Amino acid sequence: MNSEIRPEDRVVTLRDWVGFLAMVLGMFMAILDIQIVASSIAQIQAGISASSEEISWVQTSYLIAEVVMIPLSGWMARVVSTRYLFFVSCVTFTVASAACAFSWSINSMIVFRAIQGFLGGAMIPTVFATTYIIFPPRMQAGLSVVIGLVATMAPTLGPSLGGWLTEAWSWHWLFLINVVPGIVVASLVFTCGRKDKPQLHLLKGFDMAGIALVALFLGSLQYVLEEGPGDDWFNDGRIVALSVLTALAGVGFVWREWTCEHPVVDIRAFADSNFTVGCLYSFIIGIGLYGSVYVVPLFLGRVRGYSALEIGTTMMVTGLFQALSAPLAGNLAKHMDLRYMLGLGLALFGSGLWLNAALTAQWGYWEMFLPQAVRGLSLMFCFVPINAVALGHLPAHKVQNASGLYNLMRNLGGAIGLAAINTALTHRLDLHMTRLSENLTLARGSVVATMDGLTARLEATMGSGAEQGALKLLWTMTRREAITMAFSDVLLLMASVFVVGLLLLPLLQPVQHPSTGGDGGGH
Repeated sequence: MNSEIRPEDRVVTLRDWVGFLAMVLGMFMAILDIQIVASSIAQIQAGISASSEEISWVQTSYLIAEVVMIPLSGWMARVVSTRYLFFVSCVTFTVASAACAFSWSINSMIVFRAIQGFLGGAMIPTVFATTYIIFPPRMQAGLSVVIGLVATMAPTLGPSLGGWLTEAWSWHWLFLINVVPGIVVASLVFTCGRKDKPQLHLLKGFDMAGIALVALFLGSLQYVLEEGPGDDWFNDGRIVALSVLTALAGVGFVWREWTCEHPVVDIRAFADSNFTVGCLYSFIIGIGLYGSVYVVPLFLGRVRGYSALEIGTTMMVTGLFQALSAPLAGNLAKHMDLRYMLGLGLALFGSGLWLNAALTAQWGYWEMFLPQAVRGLSLMFCFVPINAVALGHLPAHKVQNASGLYNLMRNLGGAIGLAAINTALTHRLDLHMTRLSENLTLARGSVVATMDGLTARLEATMGSGAEQGALKLLWTMTRREAITMAFSDVLLLMASVFVVGLLLLPLLQPVQHPSTGGDGGGH
């Protein structure tokens, strides 16, 4: 693209549209693959003969590799050009997907998933950057809606699609489903993608130390967040060692990138106040988006005993209302102060979580409907203004790097949020179980009546073992209620994060979406 052309005078051809939409599909594949294995872990574990401790690495290896690549993608796009980076990433992602389907052991699966995540991580921020580089400002509200739909719908659809593919065929199709779309996307991006020139001069003074430090920092951090809740955090030696490594590498990375003449990740973008606040909100959205997609299926599986397909059907409500709200969000962005629009989105998302927190052990599809509908409506009212706040007003030459940092913050929000959720679930379950158990004494008439009723019901089938069976059944019911109460606490905790987000709105300077014809935001 000629840098002398004013943003409002950019001409978009049919070829540009084809290349861009192919990139959006590639981004959808990359984000979808984070969650697509979530509902089929048991089947994959059986298929590759992995232990229960090992199988979690099918997801962890993908996430660690992806989170390391995302901040590096801006520099790589400038060096080799956006088109070539996306093409190579998509081809390798597709080959790694096919390799995952034919994995013969847990070790081979971890390697192929790491390759898949690393290259998938390059495709996600590239699409965000391309929106603001290729298209004129007047078109960016509608495109923000399209990208927002894809980026937020993919995690919602992941468990549903994964459960259906596994039940209809086998777990291998979780990965094979990427092959044909991957070939199509790579071909279209190579032939129709906007041709930007590689800037090979950036290899001069190659920041190898920066790459090593960001890989150590983010890789160690992601491992600690993934494994910490299960290993009781700092009671585990590995977690302590990697936490120290995370802190040292993090400090080293910030110092290196701030003082280096040609940094691989230009953290100076955070000097822009609106970009920094936009990244903070991206972090909050990551907590809500990935947290809710994790908590609700977990509740339905653990407490209600839903199958993967039933969980997917229930979760589809969020995606449906998200799609319905997209045209309204795109139109509002052109006529409404984006601070107010963001406030509306945060309030709706928090309200959806608060409504969900009233759950009981009997909640199913219809009880979940309203909270999920409210959350679905809110997502686009959050995503569209945050995109414009963080990226819409930046010069084109800064967008590629900033897009990587912006997307990284959303993923880190999800990772840190999930670690906090798992820790809170464990602690609140123990607390509620202790409190409920203290009240299960024969001195309470209601407990005696319940025991008598359960014993009488079991006597017909169990005979002399009926009383012991009734005790086990009472313990199971108590634990189910304790789990439900723990989920309720976690949902309220997540809702409070969005209240904090509302309180931070005064930090934002007045912002207009680029498509309104304004300057894109104040500094």
